[in-house]
Amino acid sequence: MPGKNLSRDEAQQRASILTVDSYRVRLDLTSAPDPAAATFRSTTTVAFRCAEPGASTFVDLLAPAVRAVTLNGRALDPATAYDGARVHIDGLAGENVLTVEADCAYSRTGEGLHRFTDPVDGETYLYTHYEPADARRVFATFEQPDLKAPFTFTVTAPAAWDVRSNAAHESVTEDGAARTWEFAPTKPISTYLTAVVAGPYHVVRDHYSRTLADGTVLDIPLAALCRRSLAPYFDADEILGVTKLGLDFFHEKFDYPYPFGKYDQAFVPEYNIGAMENPGCVTFREEFVFRSKVTDAAYEARANVVLHEMAHMWFGDLVTMRWWDDLWLKESFADFMGSYGLVGAGTRYQAAWVTFANQRKAWAYRQDQFPTTHPITADIRDLEDAKLNFDGITYAKGASVLKQLVAYAGADAFFEGARRYFRRHAFGNTALADLLDILEETSGRDLKSWAAAWLQTAGVNTLTPQLTVDAEGRITELAVLQDGDVQRPHRIAVGLYDRDADGALVRTERFELDVTDARTVVDGATGRARPALVLLNDDDLTYCKIRFDEKSLATLRTGLGDIKDDLARALAWSAVWNLTRDALMPARDYVALVLRFGGQEANIGVLQSLHAQAKTAVDLYADPAWRGEGGRLLADSALRELRAAAPGSDHQLAWARFLAQTANGSEHLGLVRGLLAGNARIDGLEVDQELRWALWLTLAAAGQAGEEELAGELAADNTASGRRQHTQCLAARPTPEAKATAWSAVIDSDELPNALVEANIAGFAVPGHRDLTTLYAAPYFKLLERVWAERTIEIAMRIVGGFFPQAQVDEATLAETDAWLTGHPDAAPALRRLVLERRDDLARALRAQACDRG
Repeated sequence: MPGKNLSRDEAQQRASILTVDSYRVRLDLTSAPDPAAATFRSTTTVAFRCAEPGASTFVDLLAPAVRAVTLNGRALDPATAYDGARVHIDGLAGENVLTVEADCAYSRTGEGLHRFTDPVDGETYLYTHYEPADARRVFATFEQPDLKAPFTFTVTAPAAWDVRSNAAHESVTEDGAARTWEFAPTKPISTYLTAVVAGPYHVVRDHYSRTLADGTVLDIPLAALCRRSLAPYFDADEILGVTKLGLDFFHEKFDYPYPFGKYDQAFVPEYNIGAMENPGCVTFREEFVFRSKVTDAAYEARANVVLHEMAHMWFGDLVTMRWWDDLWLKESFADFMGSYGLVGAGTRYQAAWVTFANQRKAWAYRQDQFPTTHPITADIRDLEDAKLNFDGITYAKGASVLKQLVAYAGADAFFEGARRYFRRHAFGNTALADLLDILEETSGRDLKSWAAAWLQTAGVNTLTPQLTVDAEGRITELAVLQDGDVQRPHRIAVGLYDRDADGALVRTERFELDVTDARTVVDGATGRARPALVLLNDDDLTYCKIRFDEKSLATLRTGLGDIKDDLARALAWSAVWNLTRDALMPARDYVALVLRFGGQEANIGVLQSLHAQAKTAVDLYADPAWRGEGGRLLADSALRELRAAAPGSDHQLAWARFLAQTANGSEHLGLVRGLLAGNARIDGLEVDQELRWALWLTLAAAGQAGEEELAGELAADNTASGRRQHTQCLAARPTPEAKATAWSAVIDSDELPNALVEANIAGFAVPGHRDLTTLYAAPYFKLLERVWAERTIEIAMRIVGGFFPQAQVDEATLAETDAWLTGHPDAAPALRRLVLERRDDLARALRAQACDRG
């Protein structure tokens, strides 16, 4: 479609001549409860100035029909003005008023205005999601972040509904079966940050009060929303408690009052991402409303997201990047502040940095080793590039680098810089240089060279210890070797660990230093007794992969679980996983570590990571000849630890879920069926609804659950979650018919909502079904460009990534992937990036299998 993929050059040209003064958006959503109604009426009036009278420009809009276009009182012919993606306008005056009336489409993909009907009670729910550029699916807009403006929304909806937007409503008028909500104008915000949430939501209200240092009294109305059928599970008090702690913390650190009035948090169905920072109306995926027992790691993850989105109210909403090149100016900061805030705000999640080191950074390391890796400040040519850059570099690597910046420049200088940044650029747009200039003021450091190394170059460094010792076993020199294409300045701690009287590995010495060159000597270590373990990047101050000297690695093989400090142990686990991914440690050796020490891992989040990584090691990185044995070892371990875990504990639940992922023999599958039937019991283990579906998925993938049984479970749980998991179970059955049905449901029709697309793909791609899915590799490569052209980018990304034959770890699949890449040099760059990344995963798995074979 012409003009659908807005380029950076087009955006810069438009911004150079336009200043937007205001939007008035009127939406008529009264048709939403009727499933036959595909569209809703949208009327946009935008006032803007043009620095070049007489010029032409365009307004972005993706709508089935445009009814009328009026520019400065002059009616334009929609048939000629609208090309399907843009409304073209010319003869601009110095001051302009444009009105566009359109029929916009309800969405089932989570992009634009998403419509969902609850199978429990038949109620209809709506919410919007726009990032990076889907506001144009709901109203006519200059769809780029640097054309900020105040927005005034008017929404007409069924009378029984609650309607929310960024600002508080000023009035509600009733007219028969409908009510019209008039909202106050917002502060100047970017188009992608606007929001509407509408439906018969369950609402819990509260408020936040604080007196600032200057005497200003804040009283912020709070609300938490979810679907009515989820209300019995909605722990709003816990969510609002974290919210209040976060507001206290950020007001203290940022010294700038929350600028957007109220603070609503809506948990919405079929959401594509974790959450979105719409000012005054944050949206979250409703899976954060826990229907069944989850481990404390899930509560920590939710609290982290609450604080992540709250940090955006300042980093991203108050001050916004000029273009998506500087996406890190909001996402990296919010990702960093999520963990920093959990600890600093006094939440009960004081191990947040352990989770960050073990989980978030694993995402960054993986992304940063793709051939498509990019600097944190990326080259974003267009909206497709922008969509793909919500990745591990922008989030987790950026957050890791900010943690390094705080260590490098000092926390006081960092936060004073943030305070000046907000005051200087409030409600404006910025680029990298704007922030660096301020941080240089507050830190006294040369941050331009720091930024050149950390923000403007790609790739991850590896730090390796090099020791020499004398005849008495004392260190004569300890040096840190840094490899990588770019030598970066690292502020790190080096820990020396030895056994204490109880046999635990504890830190006996700590040295903090700057590593700036290929080789840096740790001066303070000279003369110390050689330790059992040298841990580089102790305390996780910098972003790097770490290696071990020979003795340290031997210590980990026999005593990794004996490391007493949770963070140090998490760093060791992360390092040995990187060794496995880099084909420097056989996959079965990594599995052996998990089998030996997983049962004593105290941190529940780390344990769940070990489960996922051990499963990947067996499924993808191990010698196929050993895969069966490896799988049995994991299942036996899961069963053993499940029985040994404290009744009712998080660890018991984690091992039960791991058993569901690994069960493959008659003993394991028999227990699974017994737990479902109620004739087997593990003391303290509640087989609740979510665990039931996990167990059914195990049986379905093993060919031991038929359609009738699965239909019976769905009848008992005919909810949105139940339908999604039922769909995954059907697709996971090991039959050609099940795979064909799942494939066809996604590929041959665009009628499925995003949640069921995801469920079909997940069930289709069960790793153990390689023989069944190998037939789809050739069709996959043939349909890639068609899928990219015909589907929305969100759905296309899921299909391209999810149906890639990742489980076919062989040279033939690698060659087939290379043939497609060679034969399609002009395919959309974003599409090629996705395929290149899947190709790299495949090549990495082949190298790891070769290492495992020895």
